[in-house]
Amino acid sequence: MKKFIFRDLIIFFLVISIWSCKEKKKEKPNILFIFADDQAYNTIHALGNEEIQTPNLDNMVREGTCFTHAYNMGAWHGAVCVASRTMLVTGQYVWHARESEPHLDSLSNMNHLWSQMLQEQGYDTYFSGKWHVKIHPDSIFDYTRHIRPGMPGTVPEAYNRPVKGEEPQWSPYDKSIGGFWKGGTHWSEVLANDAEDFMQQAAQDEDPFFMYLAFNAPHDPRQSPKKYVDMYPQEEIEVPDNYMPEYPYKEEIGCGENLRDERLAPFPRTKYAVRTHRSEYYAIISHMDRQIGRMLKALEKSGKADNTYIFFTADHGLACGNHGLMGKQNMYDHSMRAPLLVIGPDIPKDKKLDMNVYLQDIMPSTLNLAGMEKPEYVEFNSLMPYIKGKQNESAYDNIYGCYRDLQRMIRDEEYKLIAYPEAEKLRLFNVQKDPLEMNDLADQPEHQDRIEKMFRELEELSVQMGDTLKLGKHFPEI
Repeated sequence: MKKFIFRDLIIFFLVISIWSCKEKKKEKPNILFIFADDQAYNTIHALGNEEIQTPNLDNMVREGTCFTHAYNMGAWHGAVCVASRTMLVTGQYVWHARESEPHLDSLSNMNHLWSQMLQEQGYDTYFSGKWHVKIHPDSIFDYTRHIRPGMPGTVPEAYNRPVKGEEPQWSPYDKSIGGFWKGGTHWSEVLANDAEDFMQQAAQDEDPFFMYLAFNAPHDPRQSPKKYVDMYPQEEIEVPDNYMPEYPYKEEIGCGENLRDERLAPFPRTKYAVRTHRSEYYAIISHMDRQIGRMLKALEKSGKADNTYIFFTADHGLACGNHGLMGKQNMYDHSMRAPLLVIGPDIPKDKKLDMNVYLQDIMPSTLNLAGMEKPEYVEFNSLMPYIKGKQNESAYDNIYGCYRDLQRMIRDEEYKLIAYPEAEKLRLFNVQKDPLEMNDLADQPEHQDRIEKMFRELEELSVQMGDTLKLGKHFPEI
């Protein structure tokens, strides 16, 4: 009799153990990552932009926590998104990520890339949309669709426009010129279609999912259906307060007429051209917002929403007329800074955190949620402790920025120092009092001690980032 009781107890504990393991597996949350391209931090209505209509992003702001100062570190060439996305999938700082770029296959073989780490935690992984990293997503995701290039195809008529008084040669809703319309359906709508299908598939599976859904929007060519363009008549769009016809150091910082992004509008800039580009920028964001709404509705329909964390950000911002610039290859907040929203089961609602973070902190945040200890080779930090109350300190003392060997930046909570090595020019802004970065303090004697201190901190930070540029030789007087 005792033998039977002992046997039954063993069977009972085995059943409990198996059930417990399954429950633990089920407890892992789903992760939905929605990624925009070229979307500046100040292009969401709920975050203070009265001109733009973004009802779904507004609702996400209300339903979760927003990091108001999330930065991309910059880039080693003009396609800033490549550096941003390589940092994201490797978890490495910008110059280390550049070193990793030729060796992504090696990292993949070691299962060191973002999706692979989550796969090892039991996640089914899905990808659709813009990739632009030097390894094919088919090799590191379980399910992929519609893998897009860095940007949709464009046409010569999309550049050096518009000129007031001239007949427009380009239209954002002309489907005959391809771009976002190539294939017959706008790429943002295709991504939402894929998201709906992925959600249906995930609804049938007990494994947790990681979905990486990457828009090409609102990158140029900024095309969207006519009804969205009609929402933003160019004459009603405000010109930024820091508008200028030409940026004085544009050639020395690599943002002159040889840079593709800067050729989108004529030199010198006109208020008419800036208003037109901004109206088209807002239109494609509103169109993208509609597709985000479809994604979120599909998540609800799947029955998985209650156990899903949603992260939304963009790979960087965009000037689009600020400071006489059009692209993202500069150190100003409009180009370095992106929106960053987090929504989930235990995420505080309608909360804003002003601490400086990097948008690539999303990657270790998801590892944190999956119950994985952050590996040593991941250099960014999880946002989860700060979301859940750790607000007495910041993850980073200073934010670092770079563009090729032509620009460097360091930013703390109050000031930003920008260095232009080729121009041998420093710029200093009090970003708390002057958030639009219009009043350069660098030549004021009372700020020289601060400049020297920040310059030394920038040199130290550059070493940490793997930066090989010797700033000191360009500024021997400091």
